[in-house]
Amino acid sequence: MTRSRAQDPNVCGVTAAIAVIEGKWKTSLLWLLESGPRRPGELRRWLPGLSEKVLTQALRELAEDGVVHREVHDVLPPKTVYSLTAFGRDLAAALNPVAEWGHRRLERLREDGREREAAS
Repeated sequence: MTRSRAQDPNVCGVTAAIAVIEGKWKTSLLWLLESGPRRPGELRRWLPGLSEKVLTQALRELAEDGVVHREVHDVLPPKTVYSLTAFGRDLAAALNPVAEWGHRRLERLREDGREREAAS
C-alpha cells in the first residue's frame, strides 16, 4: 500500500492504520518506544539487522504520521531522542488487543506443532 493511499479519506480506517505501522520494523520501534524515549543507537542495538538507513526512514515516517516525536538536543555531538506522542500512545494502546491475539495465535501454532510431533 502506498502512503498516499493511506491518507485517502475514502479508504477503510483499518487500512489507514495499517499503513502507519506496515513494514518490518515499525511495530518493533513502537514497542520499544512505548517503554520510554530512546536514542537511535539504542534502537539499533535492540533490533539487530535494522540498518541505519531503514531506521531513519521508519522514524521519519512515524514522525510524519504524528506517532513519534523527534527531539534534537543542541550539544556536541548532536543528540537525538525519539519518543511516542500522545497519538502514538493511542496507537500502541489500540494495538495491544492485536498483540494479545498474536500471542494466542503463536501458542496455538506451538500446540498444533506438538500435536503433530506426538502423532508422528
